[in-house]
Amino acid sequence: MNRNKYLTIYQTITREILEGKYPYQSILPSENKLVEMYDVSRETVRKALSLLQSNGYIQKLKGKGSVVIFNEANHFPVSQLISFKEIQESLNLHYETIVERFEVVSAKDFPHVQQALKLGDYEKLWKVVRCRVENGKTAIVDIDYFIQSLMPALSEEVAQQSIYEYIEDRLGLTISFSNKAITFEPFDDDDFDYFGETNPPYAAVVRSVVHLDDTRPFQYNVSKHRANEFKFVDFSRRISAHDE
Repeated sequence: MNRNKYLTIYQTITREILEGKYPYQSILPSENKLVEMYDVSRETVRKALSLLQSNGYIQKLKGKGSVVIFNEANHFPVSQLISFKEIQESLNLHYETIVERFEVVSAKDFPHVQQALKLGDYEKLWKVVRCRVENGKTAIVDIDYFIQSLMPALSEEVAQQSIYEYIEDRLGLTISFSNKAITFEPFDDDDFDYFGETNPPYAAVVRSVVHLDDTRPFQYNVSKHRANEFKFVDFSRRISAHDE
């Protein structure tokens, strides 16, 4: 038997969770049933379930089985450099994007952005504010600042779809890497306008500076999520001292 069979089971169940076959708080088939379904040993099934639990898809509960704890609204790949359109397609999400603001502003009016993007006082920025809405409820607010001279023909129509797609496919630029920081902050007046009343009135705020492949910074992004619905899930592996 292929010793990596457990990875195939893990990948299959992960896909089924993402596609909604096993929704949030549902119970996976029992270990005995999975052994029968995949024609593998109990040890192989347990390895697959352990990996699902480690990566935040299930929680194994004594006497109950494997409970699906993955909630698509709370699992955004914060550590990856990926557009919202790509997130929707990869996680099978169905959010509406509403462009709340699309305007040209002066870099000097936003000193933290000016410094991060290394701009002079008289350089211009596109400021784009987009709400990601599901069932009439705003889940995420993205506030972006792009260097205008790099993309003078940027439009509200493009912002409604995918700015990254525009940058890569139409401008021929390569988006390479970003630096990100996550903080939790009380709502300001704009947050109340966008999110409405929320308890507690706090946002999980992801700030990032995104660079092209020639190391030029071109975007400053502030992504705000409801703090009570935000969950950062990542995978890490300890490197043994013997491997260093």
